[in-house]
Amino acid sequence: MQAWSKLDRSKIERFCAEYLKFIGEVRTEREVVDSLVEEAERRGFVRIDRAELKPGVKVYDTFKGKSFIAAVLGRRPIKEGIRLIAAHADSPRLEPKPVPLGEDKDSNLSFLKVGWYGGVVLHQWTSIPLALRGVVVKKDGARVYIKTDDRGITFVAPELLPHLSKKRFNERKAKDVVKGEEIKLLLTNTQEEDSFKKKVLKILKEEYGIEEEDFLRADLEVVPAILPAEVGLDRSMIAAYGQDDRVCVYTGFKALLDVKNPEHTAVFWAVDKEEVGSETNTSAQGSFLQRFVLRLISNPSQLELMECFSNSKAVSADVNAAMNPSFKEIYDSENAAKLGNGVVLSKVGIIAGEYDESLPHAEFMAWVIKVLDDAGVPWQVGALVSKAERIGGGGTIAKYLARLGMDVVDMGCPILGMHSPYEVSSKADVYSCYLAYRAFYLR
Repeated sequence: MQAWSKLDRSKIERFCAEYLKFIGEVRTEREVVDSLVEEAERRGFVRIDRAELKPGVKVYDTFKGKSFIAAVLGRRPIKEGIRLIAAHADSPRLEPKPVPLGEDKDSNLSFLKVGWYGGVVLHQWTSIPLALRGVVVKKDGARVYIKTDDRGITFVAPELLPHLSKKRFNERKAKDVVKGEEIKLLLTNTQEEDSFKKKVLKILKEEYGIEEEDFLRADLEVVPAILPAEVGLDRSMIAAYGQDDRVCVYTGFKALLDVKNPEHTAVFWAVDKEEVGSETNTSAQGSFLQRFVLRLISNPSQLELMECFSNSKAVSADVNAAMNPSFKEIYDSENAAKLGNGVVLSKVGIIAGEYDESLPHAEFMAWVIKVLDDAGVPWQVGALVSKAERIGGGGTIAKYLARLGMDVVDMGCPILGMHSPYEVSSKADVYSCYLAYRAFYLR
């Protein structure tokens, strides 16, 4: 049954109007963390090192500007477990190469050379408006924050026109329609001292106070400069960059804001680097969560931390693939998520062998389903698997939470066009996601 028929349309619209603002403003994980901190403080959360830790108190912390944790302390001792919702704030994108500036005098252009982060289909990133966002740390330690689209500056990586591309593209496989080295973001069409690159360097120095070598001391991301939009004649859908996985960041954090004096301590965690294997200290494999929870324990010890995690229940809040009407033959229709049917509960992601993933136990699945049903939350089954090729799947952070001893399940919003510059969600699913996370916290 469609979630639309079970939920109040006016509540869906009010919730998604605020979500549209959020997803349009935050384009990098640093911007996500900054936004969460601002909202947390506005709603009465205090940094954990400044708080008196007692039931009902709301605390938060950050790590290196790329990971964020917030909690509402519960009435039960921490060793009896927490309720954790964890989502990732990073999204697939392009990134400048360490030495990124180039020029081509034959075409009268300078350009930015890029690589990519996470799983992208490269040709989707050509011939669309792009922006450069992030931070540069200069020699003296000063930080320069860059949002070129705030200055009205747009970049484009032009693709080859159809009149000249037939032979080349007809000979290429789909994954190589556009190759990485062929993606060049246009920077200038004017020169400085007969050099297009020198013109770029002059502008960077004058406008931002940075030099070419500063790119090595930078976290810069090339992201779509496209505003979110309502989609469809009925305005029932949302198109935006970065909904994987910032839709779960938003809904998970909003659910935490509704928690008052919970029985079990409610925790929300936004992590980094999920799209590239969670291998850094700001990711789900880092120690930030353990250190945060240890600070909540009155007499901290490794044993009590392990007891806490073993008694904890967790949600890996991540999106799933919705069935695409243009490629229905690819999907296993009985196990694929559909737009508008509610939050997706994923017992298993890959199916073909269940390698490299966390499989929730039957008892925990029964508990989660009861929570959703008792709260009247529309939900559906979803597995990212190809019927035709018997392959599929995609990594989430569930297995890293399971390694700590937690019961964990993947639960999130279905998305069309995942990892593209303009992903599509259903408003009903976004709202269902929020309701599911809130029900999880309050149980």
